[in-house]
Amino acid sequence: MTQHLKSDFLLDPEVIFLNHGSFGACPLPVFEAFQDWQRKLERRPVEFLGRQLISLMEEARSALAEYLNCHADEVVYFPNPTTAINMVARSLELKPYDEVLTTDHEYGAMDRTWRYVCHKANARYVQQSIPLPVTSAEAFLDTFWAGVTEHTRIIFISHITSPTALRFPVEAICRRAREANIFCIVDGAHAPGQIPLDLTKLGADLYTGACHKWLCAPKGSAFLYARRDIQDLLEPLVISWGWEAEKPGDSRFIDHHEWQGTRDPAAFLSVPTAIEYQRVHNWASIRQDCHQLARITRDRINTLTGLSPICPDTTDWYVQMFAAHLPEVDVEEIKQRLYDEFNIEVSVHRWNDQPFIRGSFQAYNNSKDADALVQALSSLLPQV
Repeated sequence: MTQHLKSDFLLDPEVIFLNHGSFGACPLPVFEAFQDWQRKLERRPVEFLGRQLISLMEEARSALAEYLNCHADEVVYFPNPTTAINMVARSLELKPYDEVLTTDHEYGAMDRTWRYVCHKANARYVQQSIPLPVTSAEAFLDTFWAGVTEHTRIIFISHITSPTALRFPVEAICRRAREANIFCIVDGAHAPGQIPLDLTKLGADLYTGACHKWLCAPKGSAFLYARRDIQDLLEPLVISWGWEAEKPGDSRFIDHHEWQGTRDPAAFLSVPTAIEYQRVHNWASIRQDCHQLARITRDRINTLTGLSPICPDTTDWYVQMFAAHLPEVDVEEIKQRLYDEFNIEVSVHRWNDQPFIRGSFQAYNNSKDADALVQALSSLLPQV
């Protein structure tokens, strides 16, 4: 690693943390900004929430919008992508026999949200199988698009998947969806901070992302991007003062979704600090270093197990987070033993009834962390 920022993070130094992808980790300068906002709120609650918050949120949204290359009135903060998609799924009125097309690599909370909404509407949630290994963007597009029918109304797809850590070619999916007049929603929970984002160019109708994961903002900071021409379709999940606003702002979208009653906005207001932290520390270089560490570690695990990689060795398919097949094991036992016996926190899980390990590398990791993981697995896994 050309830069090593472990001392900037609040992580337990006794734990080898290779699971940034689950909940992220917040560097100290960002966490201090977060606490500073909380202190300002507690010091003068009415002044802060009643007189200052609207302009403060506008500044935070503007910084995020600039980072995402979209307009400030096209993005609104949510505590997490799951809440954002719940609002979206409940707003888009599905009819009987409508279909929501997705893949079988999606995040479980999102699957549950769409199944719930489709069940109520007598619609179908169609999980198109994307077999492993993936080989090319063209093959992926053909396989996925084979699931489109005359009933397909919505496409919902991850930018970077949670269980398999794959970066899907969503730009091409969005483009084809637009041509077919199909609504396209992208779950970008793992994208901000891990890959450069240009939401205007990407072309999704709706895009949700987490700031608390790879952007390293505090927990409880995420966003929803919505193109202006579809914003009126979205109904607020919580009806509060922004509905029928006494002092309407310039955007009804912001009025409806930003104010949800009394809540702590400190995580949202800290996002600009997280963006600046990564800018100052040349995050493009750190991201490249992390990918190299992920690439080498993935290869070592595949060599250890004798199993094939699940995707080509390129940032088109994975960046700082990778997944690798494991031989048939009790994944819960392996995960617990890695933690209990080796102080390694890493995701070990089953996807489509296959055992996988998912490793994440961030600025606080180095090659010793990778060595510890491979050595631990060599003692825990069945010998090939």
